Amino acid sequence: MMKNKLTIAVDFDGTCVTHEYPDTGKDIGAAPVLKELAEAGHRLILWTMRSGKELARAADWFTDNGIPLHGVNTNPTQCKWTQSPKAYANIYIDDAALGCPLVSNPALSDKPYVNWEAVGRMLEEILSGNKLIGHTALKENA
Repeated sequence: MMKNKLTIAVDFDGTCVTHEYPDTGKDIGAAPVLKELAEAGHRLILWTMRSGKELARAADWFTDNGIPLHGVNTNPTQCKWTQSPKAYANIYIDDAALGCPLVSNPALSDKPYVNWEAVGRMLEEILSGNKLIGHTALKENA
């Protein structure tokens, strides 16, 4: 298992829940995976286009599922080394991201959403050190 703890930015609509904006969508299996990551010491950032009360609903979803957030649309530790508004993370999980595994189930949603079973397997490979991702080689800057 990796010694470094990762910072993981997670989109909300279509990623944690089905697309139901401005409401909170249906369960798609994100909570158990995200909770396990947080319990292992990885830092989660809610990374979403939501704002105002819709953003509060998304943050409440994390609280209601017992998933602590390191930040909301920001990485609070990056101000030590940059003033960029882009939230720094080692991994970004987003239904719109290239390569993010999606699934379709018309009975649940009319839009595809993240396949958390596949994401869980991908994260296990990354966290076990069997797979490297991106340019960071999983080293935390902050």
